Amino acid sequence: MTQHNRRNFLKTIALGAAAASLGGCKQAISTSGAGAAGKKPNIILIMIDDMGWMDLHCQGNKNLDTPHIDKLAKDGIRFTDAYSAAPVCSPTRASIMSGQSPARLMITNHIPDQARFTPKDAKLKSAKMINVLPLEKVTIAERLKAAGYKTAFMGKWHLSGKRKGNDQGRGDDRYNPENQGFDINIGGCCYGGPPTFWDPYRIYNIKPRKTGEYLPDRLCDEAMGFITSASKTKKPFFLSLWNYTVHWPMEAPPKLVEKYKPLVGPGIKDARYAAMLEAMDTAMGRLFAKVDELGLRDNTLIIFTSDNGAYGGVGDNRPLRLDKGHLYEGGIRVPTIARWPGVIPAGKICNTPIISTDFYPTLLTAAGLKPQNGQIIDGEDITPLLTQTGPLKRKAIHFHYPNYAFHQDNRLGGAIRKGKYKLIKFYLDDSVELYDLSADISEKTDISKQQPKIAAAMKADLEAWLKANNAQMPEPIA
Repeated sequence: MTQHNRRNFLKTIALGAAAASLGGCKQAISTSGAGAAGKKPNIILIMIDDMGWMDLHCQGNKNLDTPHIDKLAKDGIRFTDAYSAAPVCSPTRASIMSGQSPARLMITNHIPDQARFTPKDAKLKSAKMINVLPLEKVTIAERLKAAGYKTAFMGKWHLSGKRKGNDQGRGDDRYNPENQGFDINIGGCCYGGPPTFWDPYRIYNIKPRKTGEYLPDRLCDEAMGFITSASKTKKPFFLSLWNYTVHWPMEAPPKLVEKYKPLVGPGIKDARYAAMLEAMDTAMGRLFAKVDELGLRDNTLIIFTSDNGAYGGVGDNRPLRLDKGHLYEGGIRVPTIARWPGVIPAGKICNTPIISTDFYPTLLTAAGLKPQNGQIIDGEDITPLLTQTGPLKRKAIHFHYPNYAFHQDNRLGGAIRKGKYKLIKFYLDDSVELYDLSADISEKTDISKQQPKIAAAMKADLEAWLKANNAQMPEPIA
């Protein structure tokens, strides 16, 4: 993108933000973007599986070495208050692909939701949900492909139903990435985690190549091959690189495991987990270097995020409370970084709350596209935050988790973040907890009794949102 086009892009962003502040459309600047400013950018959307908020050196974990992602943050913007749409994987993934909330999608748990996860003493049963991303939902890949993008999916999909025996996770082909807007699918299937991180992987659409090869390295090789091939076509590309790492099983290069064994303590609960994070960072470094080598750096938007908080058995989410499967911060606050040289200022930190549902309208804007007529998009375009040109319109973000996690006795509920306050509503007894995150990031002190008006207003807001999204609710067990 030329300097002239960059200036034009920033100008259209500023105009859109100003219009939004005067009561414009839901997406702050859905009618402007790269299409008006010049060449459409390449887009790389990286999502790590089960990576916690504190699982990067640049996030404050001094015992972890993640130099390449730290450099990505230094060259772009890092969001301190970014959230996954749910505390487990499938709902967040569906929210990114569709731009709709898990509540509206009726995808509110990891697929498939299973009755056997319900605790024996439970008084509520999980809310009803569906186990696939429906084909009638227009994915961001479908929109970008129709606009001329070459599209590829690599890694964990987990939106295509149940396993069908020993099929390497293939599941129902109708709902796999190749039928949801992607030209290429490598590894995307119904698996929630890989059988192993070592070749042969036994994962649909990842053929054995070299015995003992490490999965993040293989996916990085495939990604580099795709962007190299796509760059020769002169068409923009959209790559969703959704790594299986750092999901169970805990498997990492032995030398890295040995490196972290003496460092187990604050910030590192399991040496294998820390080793997986560094190995992933090394692979990301190779990918970023390839982008530069191909001369694509200035016209490539890279977004890096996670699908939920770290699994508490291996990850240390402190100072956040609890972990994956919970509506407390440890379950839903995730690392998020974006880089687009010349458009996103370097070295910025943003504390405005954002949520994974926002990526859909943001990528539309980057590609110069508008939402389709009548299309419901629950996320908000965060381009004004990326470009540091204005605030967002919305006042709150919402969550709905009415299902049981498989690894812990979580409480079914919903949550709302509004400014510095966060309220959690528990569906069993209609009780609430209220926290001031600016003073209590660890959610240690419930202030709902001290601030009853704020608690009541936020509860009413959450309940109205649940109704508007036709949220399915848990029912009493007879």
